[in-house]
Amino acid sequence: MPSTTEQLVSIDQIRAAASRIASIAIRTPLLRAPFPDIADRQVWLKAESLQPVGAFKIRGASNKILQLTADQIARGVITYSSGNHAQGVAYAAREVGAKAVIVMPSNAPAIKRAATLALGAEVVDVGVASSERLAVAERLVRECGYVVIPPYDDEQIIAGQATCGLEIVEELPDVDLVLSPVSGGGLLSGVAAAVKSAVADPRTKVFGVEPELAGDAAESFRAGSIVTWPAELTSRTIADGLRTQSVGEHNFAHIRTFVDGIVTVTEAEIRAAMRAIVAATRLVPEPSGAVTTAALLFHARELPAYKKAAAIVSGGNVDPALLAEVLTESTA
Repeated sequence: MPSTTEQLVSIDQIRAAASRIASIAIRTPLLRAPFPDIADRQVWLKAESLQPVGAFKIRGASNKILQLTADQIARGVITYSSGNHAQGVAYAAREVGAKAVIVMPSNAPAIKRAATLALGAEVVDVGVASSERLAVAERLVRECGYVVIPPYDDEQIIAGQATCGLEIVEELPDVDLVLSPVSGGGLLSGVAAAVKSAVADPRTKVFGVEPELAGDAAESFRAGSIVTWPAELTSRTIADGLRTQSVGEHNFAHIRTFVDGIVTVTEAEIRAAMRAIVAATRLVPEPSGAVTTAALLFHARELPAYKKAAAIVSGGNVDPALLAEVLTESTA
């Protein structure tokens, strides 16, 4: 497992990635969220749900694909994803004229599968385990020669996702708490590296947030080594983008170096946070994108004191029926 600073992405790599992906990914806004229960502090939401594919994943996918050679582009690209990375890869591949093949779990939301197909990608359906997706992708690479675009455990992917954190500190330089969802760890590891490298104040903290029902990253953080959860456990959460069974090795090296803590939230808290985000900002969050707000609303005692917090809304690709259910359900 990577453990030295030489194997961690640098601020120069992150800034280079920001310049590289500017023609594909957008610089998303930070929106002030006037949550009534946190009226004494400032909370800002980083609206990655407004990216062209509705999620932050376009950042890492673009950074990786834009560095491929002409020969690699001609071979085509492949990835394994439950939806948002699939769309990011499909979008970026289309921009450079590469074929995109996506190995997708059978329980991926229909809205994400349809969007991936609409971007011109070929979808290969497998079971629910992330390990199965990886195995099938590796077989197709051997058979067809595709270039793998990993969803998170890759230096160029991490540097691409890190541009989200760089934008936060550039727009809100006095931020003292940044919260990122964590699943495989691509976003959290990159954002933490960017924030800790670009912010002068060493008191600025970075926390990861994930569902209790898929709490492998929090357990790994406590244990100091990567812990893997079985798919039948991680697949229970409503947050389909956070069902990865373990964090990546490169990601965990960054997390151990730059992240200050990881908290977990309940399914009810995720749903309540979705309602709060819609009410406060009119953003449409998917469950995975609402976990950071859930941590601010319900787990203040587990977080450090802050004056200005930035919570990443990592995506907005939510099934309309699920969103309607969450917004109209009784909370009594």
